[in-house]
Amino acid sequence: MISAAQFSTALALRPNLVAWFLGAGASAASGIPTGYDMIRSFKADIFCRENSLSPREIDTGDQVWLDRIDRFFRHTSLIPPDGDPNEYAAAFEAVYPQARHRRQYIDDAISKGTPCFGHRVLGSLIAARKIDCVFTTNFDPLVEEATGTANTLLPVVERVRPTVAGIDSGERASRCLRESDWPLVAKLHGDYQSIAIKNTGSELEQQDDRMRHVLVEASQRFGMVFVGYSGRDASVMEALTSVLREADAFPNGLYWVTPSASKLLPAVTQFLEAAHIAGVDVSVVECKTFDELAADVIKRVDLPKVLMDHVMQAHPAPRLLPVTLQSREVRSFPVLRLSALLIDSLPRVARKVILAQPITTPVVRALLRSKGCKAIVAANGHELAVFGRDEEVLRILAPLGAQLAGTLNIDATRDSWALGLLYEALTKALARYRPLIPRFKRAGHSLVVAPPRDDDEEDRVRTREQDLVRMREAYEAPLTGIVQGTEFPFQEGVFLKLEFIEQRWWCGFEPFTFVDIPRQPVEEHSPDSQLDTERDVLGRSLERRGGDPAGDWRRERWARKYNKDWARIIDAWTKLLTKSRDGSVRAFALRPEEGVDAVFVLSEYTAWSRPGHHHAYFDRNK
Repeated sequence: MISAAQFSTALALRPNLVAWFLGAGASAASGIPTGYDMIRSFKADIFCRENSLSPREIDTGDQVWLDRIDRFFRHTSLIPPDGDPNEYAAAFEAVYPQARHRRQYIDDAISKGTPCFGHRVLGSLIAARKIDCVFTTNFDPLVEEATGTANTLLPVVERVRPTVAGIDSGERASRCLRESDWPLVAKLHGDYQSIAIKNTGSELEQQDDRMRHVLVEASQRFGMVFVGYSGRDASVMEALTSVLREADAFPNGLYWVTPSASKLLPAVTQFLEAAHIAGVDVSVVECKTFDELAADVIKRVDLPKVLMDHVMQAHPAPRLLPVTLQSREVRSFPVLRLSALLIDSLPRVARKVILAQPITTPVVRALLRSKGCKAIVAANGHELAVFGRDEEVLRILAPLGAQLAGTLNIDATRDSWALGLLYEALTKALARYRPLIPRFKRAGHSLVVAPPRDDDEEDRVRTREQDLVRMREAYEAPLTGIVQGTEFPFQEGVFLKLEFIEQRWWCGFEPFTFVDIPRQPVEEHSPDSQLDTERDVLGRSLERRGGDPAGDWRRERWARKYNKDWARIIDAWTKLLTKSRDGSVRAFALRPEEGVDAVFVLSEYTAWSRPGHHHAYFDRNK
């Protein structure tokens, strides 16, 4: 994970060595609907059609209507579920089955757009011959418009004339590639003026041969930065993945810009992991928008003065204004308690294990889990970072040529794999020697109170009761049991977060009542059997059912818990999570000769905040 500033610093050295790949998100600030916006619009149209409503009767800006539309689609199979890579294509085709109507819709949407600050920067870089190649899945002409405007500011002899090629002019792009006739703007899904544009599932299923060839060949000449692209197009992702089979794939690095690495689609994550294993220099750039990235780039890449002035004319004025803060003495006592514990120290090294072949983290975790091994691992090509028993790990991974290689420094502020390793280790450590069960999920780890067992020994039962006495007093309700009126078991618990804030590591915990909804496999030969989904107790596909059958019960359970109740609950969890003999929590309690353990030291007090200045409101109880 790197910042936009770090990416821009590297780009400024040789900007011509990196091609740009723009998705729909890059045009969002230009007033053109994003894929998400279009999905919302299409869903509203389908909802109205299926319920015999006029679009004028609903308000898509009202959250009540949005919830109603979402609930409707969770109980139907008209389009794939929310977040599915095929959702956009299926929804578009459901509303406009005819290709000419889809083309008209795109034409109308594009007519509303004007180049944003990011386009102005990109166009100026192209005009200054700093960028040679741009790929985009967008239909809009914003890149070429921005380049044309920048061109007019330069002397005639210095102007560039970018070649714009769509899927109906692929030979033009091929010629550019053969002759290195730069700059090139390649429209992978077509231009808004093209007769053929790609929108539906069948259209996006296979990339045009010429444009695919251009994309693949360019990926062997340039590095590539992806901006505003979700990775939903199977044909594009397949073409990019095929490049990794070549020895010179993305020779100048691969950068994927995203607001948050946690929001990357599985197809993108798999592609980036495969690229890393193939030896490509892969970086995930955390940046919220195309405009913000462009602002960082323009700080570090030189442009002719006339183009720099042109760019800065569109730079938004700063919203922050200097103000004079009050300097009265503040109250020393905090007024807000936070459910976060300061981590005084966390592991700095893990065991380093070298393998004879590269492997991914999910694969090695599954292999260890299948053998009953509790070790915590993160893979980085041929290397593994491991917490756990050395002997057990080496025995299971012997077929992969596993060998100990000392220790490996881990820095979770720099490496995402290190953050995942510590996050899992912390969850396991907090559950150890406590009546808690760790739950590891891709969306986030959690801890739940372990229910009593009939075969527990008397000493174990007594210890459990003592550990949970403060929790029961805080909740004033059972911590485990069955949801009233159902057979669903529930357990009180917390979602955990490992976050680096203000140069310190924090363990955040959010109390929540977890309910386990029973699941049943899809019946063989049923219509949904090919989807590899599951069904709930009502026979509905869990893939499409959605909703929360225990949601009302859970809301009622928490509705009357006010500030004092929350304070008691936070305090009870704090005491339970920090209870230890020596002030530390350990994932395995290993001796040094057995392996490397994950040891954390947590503060016994939660974070607090207080007002930055005094106000009469804070004296209301005097």
